Amino acid sequence: MTRPVVHILRLLKWGRILARHGALRGIEAAPETPVGVKRLCRIARLGTIQPKIPDYATAFQAIGPAAVKLGQTLATRPDLVGEEAARNLLSLQDALAPVGFDRIKQEIEAVFETPLESLYSEFDPEPVGSASIAQVHRAVTTDGRKVAVKVRRPGIDKQFARDIDTYEWAAAHLEAFGGEAARLRPREVIANFRRWTLRELDLRREAASASELAEAMAPVPHYEVPAIDWDRTASRVMTMSWIDGIKISHRDRLIAAGHDMEKLSADLVNAFLRQAIAEGFFHADMHQGNLFVKADGTIAAVDFGIMGRINRQARYWLAEILYGLTTGNYRRVAEIHFEAQYVPDYHNVEEFATALRAVGEPMRGKPVSELSVGQMLDGLFAITRDFDMQTQPHLLLLQKTMVMVEGVATMLNPKINMWDVSGPFVSEWIRDELGPEAALADGLREQGKTLALIPDIIRRLDAQLPKKGAAPPAPPLPDIALMWDVGEKKRWWRYALTALAGAAAGAALLNWFG
Repeated sequence: MTRPVVHILRLLKWGRILARHGALRGIEAAPETPVGVKRLCRIARLGTIQPKIPDYATAFQAIGPAAVKLGQTLATRPDLVGEEAARNLLSLQDALAPVGFDRIKQEIEAVFETPLESLYSEFDPEPVGSASIAQVHRAVTTDGRKVAVKVRRPGIDKQFARDIDTYEWAAAHLEAFGGEAARLRPREVIANFRRWTLRELDLRREAASASELAEAMAPVPHYEVPAIDWDRTASRVMTMSWIDGIKISHRDRLIAAGHDMEKLSADLVNAFLRQAIAEGFFHADMHQGNLFVKADGTIAAVDFGIMGRINRQARYWLAEILYGLTTGNYRRVAEIHFEAQYVPDYHNVEEFATALRAVGEPMRGKPVSELSVGQMLDGLFAITRDFDMQTQPHLLLLQKTMVMVEGVATMLNPKINMWDVSGPFVSEWIRDELGPEAALADGLREQGKTLALIPDIIRRLDAQLPKKGAAPPAPPLPDIALMWDVGEKKRWWRYALTALAGAAAGAALLNWFG
């Protein structure tokens, strides 16, 4: 188990990097920030020169790969980091200097216990992409197929484990302050972050996600997921079919190739809605670098390390919320928030509906260039505090992906209206899933299940009541001893002294070498 003094030194090191980029100013200024956190911030920035305009994205990149992933998650939480920081973090690029080909070759050969040449007849030593967890190389298999080979960075799993260990320690102490810090549920946020990261580190899981998404999206025209070569895929190496296309961020090239920008943007939005609402399983990393357009206009997605899931009940509520905001039925949107137990019952439904109207009305009928889903989320987050809404960690990936999809769709078609594009799909899905025929079919299925479970009904009754909301059960959280708990009280001053000494030493080194 890592000692508290190690966590403190790491936090101070990261804090100094954040301070040098002006990224601690907002935390110190926020009235909700616990006093202990403000003190740590002041220690961390001791002796630093801070820029006038904070650059959160560059700071997270300088801290390391795990921080890049965490920063991308925090970009969806303006209520937690502030609107300015959230907007800046959206520009965070998951790109690092590549690992040398010799090490990549050793990694592949160690995984498959065979020479590289027995797997691939050609293998480009220069990667086509290099991110925080893995890098991708172009290759040709021994049977002549063009493929992309994704190889995990050697040792990256240990680095992530070390950093997330400190994130968990810090989150436990932050939540222990209570009040606003507890409402934001930082421990659950980091627990979800750990699960997402562990999945992304296992390339077999990514391959399985790609395969599952390909099956789910097979009926959808103009959307493609590359096929997995399972014979050349393992926990640290993944091989998939090569995609020939134009990166979706190259708008000028797409136009020159004759692609319809309005259709592309609509296809992208509807592909996301199909995944999130109809399937409940969606590609949660749909940024510009992971999307390509083929010659026939098909959108091809890559990089399935981060995937999101939403259970059936939550999808019903999500669709009704989107449809309610689209049609201006704020009363129904408010009722759903109470049914899902996102808003505590002691609040008033009508008052919450009025607050939602203040968020939704300015957006209706206007293009994204004027008002956006991102701004809508900002507005929704702004009212969460007034209505004591706790963070819903299971929806973080959805929020993040909504902002990403909107950004790409707007880049393709600046005049797009997200409500107009999404409205027909959502209304049709609601009609199919919540209409009389669907209700009858669901009723018959549920009655059949109930009859089969009669022997267990009474025994399980206490577990069924009260009715649960849309959120899945919270994940198990690690046991973390707080510094001020019994057994640590006599030693807390040592950690504080170490922190002060570390900060002073860092400031001296900075001044010496600066």
